[in-house]
Amino acid sequence: MRTDRTSQLNLVWTPDREWMVLPEEVPALGEALRSARGEWVKDDLAESHDRVRWFGIILGGMLALAFFNGFAKTGGGSDGFPRVQSGLQSIFSSGNVGVAVLMFLIFAFIPWYQARKQQNSLAKWTSAGVAASIPALKMDTWLERQKAPVTKVLLGFILCVTAAQLASQVQASGWASLLAIFHTWGGIPQAGLVKAAYLQGEWWRLFTAPLMHGNAVHLFMNASALLYLGKRLEVFARWPHLVLVFFLSACIGGEASARFVTAPSVGASGGLMGWLGFLLVFETLHKELVPLSSRKRLAAGVLITALIGLVGYRFIDNAAHLGGLLAGMFYALIVFPKSSSGKRPRSTLSDRLAGSAALVVIGMAALLAVYKIASH
Repeated sequence: MRTDRTSQLNLVWTPDREWMVLPEEVPALGEALRSARGEWVKDDLAESHDRVRWFGIILGGMLALAFFNGFAKTGGGSDGFPRVQSGLQSIFSSGNVGVAVLMFLIFAFIPWYQARKQQNSLAKWTSAGVAASIPALKMDTWLERQKAPVTKVLLGFILCVTAAQLASQVQASGWASLLAIFHTWGGIPQAGLVKAAYLQGEWWRLFTAPLMHGNAVHLFMNASALLYLGKRLEVFARWPHLVLVFFLSACIGGEASARFVTAPSVGASGGLMGWLGFLLVFETLHKELVPLSSRKRLAAGVLITALIGLVGYRFIDNAAHLGGLLAGMFYALIVFPKSSSGKRPRSTLSDRLAGSAALVVIGMAALLAVYKIASH
């Protein structure tokens, strides 16, 4: 246990136990476990410090470049204040600076903050604290070993559309464009949620746009959220509700975007926020099913998403996020009654029929998106 620097030992067995258990449940492993946790925290902090340093350098360079461009555009003179003011305005209006701030926040600051929280928790290590964490650790360990095939099917639909987008991009800009992770991918005018076209009757864009993404970072972030939230929802609430919540939330989020945002929109964020909202309500209604600490993580996810949306409001479709979140919350409130049972609810025949129909529609939307992109 002391040498387990990569957190591989999730379950252990002792001769006096019939089944394998968490290391935290074996008192004799307390000191070794604390030592291992210390090494994990040390590694996480070192990695997060490196990320803060490198992403900070990138952010600082973007800030300096934007300021210099604005400063240089204003004519010289004895009074330098107008030039400084122009430089500051250039910073706040720069798209590259906005992207750099988002990257710093997501990939550097948040991991650093989480590592510091782990360090503080380790400093307060007590037997009572370890015992209190066991229910959440048990759930996480069990959840990690469950299968979520329909979640992977949804990701497969998105990757098929992504392949069509990349082919369109290569055709338009060449293979070198694939190296630019912020480069806008092709196919958006053909199958994205272009608001004017949608409002003029191209209703199918509401279904194809959630399966498309703007660039590599956009896809990576949404795919990560899809695998985590999707597995959790599919395991706890069963697969029909996974598909139905995604479908309804993506559509409602897209409709909200069409009413409040003029720029074209793509991405699964509306459906993913629907999953997040659904899980918040569902797990609150089924308190015996999920430990409180795990529910708090979902609430933290909403706050982090809101913060990211506030910082990156020029690039992030907050209307779609909010519409999807509320749709998922209302779905859970309407469909699932409050329960004191620790068992997962079973899916009914009507659930499976409705979920299958929604899955077919999503698959057809993926085919339509590929066709529209390829026929351009």
